[in-house]
Amino acid sequence: MTKRIVLANPRGFCAGVDRAIQTVDTILRTAGDRADGLPPVYVRRQIVHNKHVVEQLASRGAVFVEELNEIPDAAAEAGIPVVFSAHGVSPAVQREADARGLSIVDATCPLVGKVHREVLRFVREGYEIVYIGHNGHDEAVGVVGESPEHVHLIEHAADVDRLDFPESTKLVLLSQTTLSVDETADVIAALQRRFPWIELPPSSDICYATSNRQEAVKLVAQQADCMVIVGSANSSNSVRLMEVANEALGACGEAHRVDDAAEMDPAWFAGVSTVGVSSGASVPDELVAGVVERLQELGFTESAQSRRFRRTCTSYCRRRCAQYDFFVVPIGATTASSTCARSCGSTPRLRPRLPPDTRISLNSIADSSSTVVCLVRWPSGEMPPTT
Repeated sequence: MTKRIVLANPRGFCAGVDRAIQTVDTILRTAGDRADGLPPVYVRRQIVHNKHVVEQLASRGAVFVEELNEIPDAAAEAGIPVVFSAHGVSPAVQREADARGLSIVDATCPLVGKVHREVLRFVREGYEIVYIGHNGHDEAVGVVGESPEHVHLIEHAADVDRLDFPESTKLVLLSQTTLSVDETADVIAALQRRFPWIELPPSSDICYATSNRQEAVKLVAQQADCMVIVGSANSSNSVRLMEVANEALGACGEAHRVDDAAEMDPAWFAGVSTVGVSSGASVPDELVAGVVERLQELGFTESAQSRRFRRTCTSYCRRRCAQYDFFVVPIGATTASSTCARSCGSTPRLRPRLPPDTRISLNSIADSSSTVVCLVRWPSGEMPPTT
C-alpha cells in the first residue's frame, strides 16, 4: 500500500502575522551592540500565538513581557522599541505607554485595527456593539477595551439569552477576526432571532486567511484517513483548524494538533494510507516541513499539494499590509530624506546601520515632522541600503 501526504493549500503565515514577525525581525537585525546592557527590543505578549516563533525571536535578544510595567524606566529613557503584538491592545495599554514615554512600534494586524476603529465609530453614532469572540483572547481584550460599557462580548449562541436590549437600541455585530463565517453562524442566527434589527458587519471585516485555511482543510479531509494540524494550543485559529478537520473526517479518521514533529505519535498512523497536513496562520513553513519529514520516516513516501482554495475577494488585510511601511526615524530630524528613502524600496535586503539615537514607528503615512532614513515595504521584507 502506497502511503501519501496531502498538504492543504493555503496554510501557514497570513499577511498580518508575517508583517508582525518581520517587524520584530527587522528591529533585531538593525540593532547594534549596546553598552548599557539593555535588550534591542521589548515585545508585549507573544508577537503571534506560536511558541517556536517566540522562542526563536527571544533567542536573538527580544524580551517578551506580559505587561508594560515589566519594562524598566531605563529602557524608556534609552528609547528601546516596544512592540505591540499582532492582536492589538486596548486604549488603557496605549495610555500607559504614552505616560511612560515608551517608543512604541504597533504591529497590530491591519484587520484587527480596522475593527478597533469601527468600534469607536459605532459608539460615536450611538450603537451598542455585540462582539463575538473568545473571552480572554488578546484580540478580544483589546477590542472590548475600546469601549467596555458599549461592547458586549459573547462566545456561544447560549450567551445571547443574557443580552437585553429594547427595540429602540441601535445594535451592530462585530467579531474576532480569527473566527470564520461558519464558526459564528449559529451565534449570528441566535442574535437575529432575538434582535431582528441588529446590523451585520461589513464583509471586509472577514479574515479570509482564516476562512480559506478552514475550507482547504475540508478539501484535504475528503482524501485523508488522518490529519495533522501544526499550531500552538493558544492559537485560536490552529485549534479551530483541528476542530474543522475532525468534523470533516467524521468517522473516517481523526485530526491531531501538534506544535512540531516531536509531538507526533506513530500510533496515530497505524493502518492509515493518507495523511492530510495543514497549519495555523502563525506557523512557520519549517515546522510543517519537519512534520512532513517525520511522516516520510514513518513510510509516507508520496506527497502532493491540494488544489488551492481561495475565495474570490480582495483581502483588506493583505492590501493594508502591502501599503504599510516600516520607518526608522531619527529624533528631531526633518522630512528632507523621506523621498530618497522611499526610492530605495525595491533594493535587495541589506543590514543597515542605524543612528544610535532613533525611535521606530510603523505607520501607513510618515509623520510630517520626521525624517525617514530606512524603510521596509511589507510584506516583501526587502530593505533599502544605507547612505
